[in-house]
Amino acid sequence: MDMVKAHFEVLDERFARVNGDEWMRRLHTGCRWTEGPAYFPAGRYLVFSDIPNDRVLRWDETTGAVGVFREPAGFHNGHTVDRQGRLVSCEQGGRRVTRTEHDGTTTVLADTYQGKKFNSPNDVVESSDGAIWFTDPSYGIDSDYEGHQAESEVGACHVYRADPLDGSVRIVADDFTRPNGLAFSLDESLLYIADTRQNPSHIRVFSVAGGRLSGGGIFTTCDAGGFDGVRVDAAGRVWAAAHDGLHCFAPDGTRIGKLRVPEVCSNLTFGGPRWNDLFITASSSVYTLRVNFSGPRV
Repeated sequence: MDMVKAHFEVLDERFARVNGDEWMRRLHTGCRWTEGPAYFPAGRYLVFSDIPNDRVLRWDETTGAVGVFREPAGFHNGHTVDRQGRLVSCEQGGRRVTRTEHDGTTTVLADTYQGKKFNSPNDVVESSDGAIWFTDPSYGIDSDYEGHQAESEVGACHVYRADPLDGSVRIVADDFTRPNGLAFSLDESLLYIADTRQNPSHIRVFSVAGGRLSGGGIFTTCDAGGFDGVRVDAAGRVWAAAHDGLHCFAPDGTRIGKLRVPEVCSNLTFGGPRWNDLFITASSSVYTLRVNFSGPRV
């Protein structure tokens, strides 16, 4: 297991006491592009996608072993764990959002909008009412590298919500170039959504009410490549994956600090017994370190 020096860069006094282990551990490397980290507290393991290799891998916290969780995997990208402990996945190859049940079977949650296939669902979150919110850029159909090259049937890249009662799907945001990572504020009154291909790449923030979005102004812009995955910690700070590491923002949108990572970061999540183990997917590797803050407990 490799060790990499952890460098917390303080840009604002509000980040001065945000830190953690002196060294990050590289849990696994040798992938083509890692994404979608999701932690299962009951099993004490992390799953993550290796998209171009069409597999989902599993890191066991108790043994440190990494093995194949699913292969082939439909070119999975983002994942989340729902409130019943089931894996919800964005399949770029299958152009759908699915749920892995406790018995290992797969349930399709959303695969079309008005009879048309999605482009390639990318990242997903569940709200407290059980609704599934997901982004649908075109990365999985742009080429055969991380999906299957195809023409878009829906004709654009949107953000969707799947209703928890009847499974109906509707567009909640239709003015994105390439919507990507998304995360709710702690009280679910706000939804942060990254738009990767804007210049500069930015995160927008929407007000949430009655399963609908309003507003959508720019929350912050990226100063290092493009934003990808987004998470909110238990203090309400917004964390976003970028090309030089993880960027941390105060709720007012101020970039207050960075955690530098030696590879291009794609996503992050929290886990461990106290939700203060930070897991980072970046280029070919997965990193972790214990920090002095935590993710929200669901």
